[in-house]
Amino acid sequence: MLVIAASDKGGTGRSVTSANLAYQRALRGDDVCYVDFDFGSATSAAVFDVPEAAHGVAEGGLHTYLEGGSGEPLRLDVWQRTEHPVLLGRPHGSGRLVLLPGDVHGGEFATDEENLNLCVDLLLRLNSEFDLVIVDLSAGRSYAMDMVLEATARYTMRAIETRWLVFHRWTRQHVNAVHGLVFDRHGILHAGADRGHDRDRLGASVRFVRTAVPDLEAVLWSQVPPAQAAWMRWCDNQLTRLATQLGVGDSRVLGTVPLEPVLQWREQLITEEDVLSLQIAGKDTLEALEELARRLTDDTYWELP
Repeated sequence: MLVIAASDKGGTGRSVTSANLAYQRALRGDDVCYVDFDFGSATSAAVFDVPEAAHGVAEGGLHTYLEGGSGEPLRLDVWQRTEHPVLLGRPHGSGRLVLLPGDVHGGEFATDEENLNLCVDLLLRLNSEFDLVIVDLSAGRSYAMDMVLEATARYTMRAIETRWLVFHRWTRQHVNAVHGLVFDRHGILHAGADRGHDRDRLGASVRFVRTAVPDLEAVLWSQVPPAQAAWMRWCDNQLTRLATQLGVGDSRVLGTVPLEPVLQWREQLITEEDVLSLQIAGKDTLEALEELARRLTDDTYWELP
């Protein structure tokens, strides 16, 4: 299965949440590949604590491959390359966790037939090798998104199950923006249909993930002044109404990641040790990530025809 991670803007938590989903699925025994298609900022390796690729790799990354400079993109085994103390060595019962990094001096580039064919070939091979392939796109309407929409519309890829996760923060600006990313004339659905996708089927494969959502019942917010608490509840209700009106309401949300201080200060994987031993991360955050990872492949949360 391919899971395409998109977002309306930068700073939505798309990459850090996607990396956590990859980690959680690998812990469950799946062989997982994380593909960094964030061409303008190839920094996903930092979330996995793989320092040699924290800013991308000097050569052999996805940019090099897609531009015809190498026969195969570099692969990094996260369990072997990480410096994260919990991830050192492959946990018992876990599946493979492989990262395909971008290049340190990479950037956005327009899709042509050559790199499109290379992209299709790569995704086909990864899909046959791994249980789950997560493709992390650049933010917004990017060349990376164009390439993936074009690639997945190809006849050879139509049999591959592909699901889209579209990330956004829980603010008025982000709700409006994520609606545009999916539904506007140049959004995912229109752009996909222009490239040969069935619009209804593509639409059924899109789910939203809300990030940095304050839990107004949590202890964290219990000490705020009554006027502030009332204002926050009013804002939450207004956002819920707006999201429903724009087609990004609760019925299309796959999951919600709570506002987590650890993730505000440091983009990282959330482990059981962070919650139970170190007590620096919230139990609700770990549970939300675990549940979101489970729902990725639970068909009851996807209305595919």
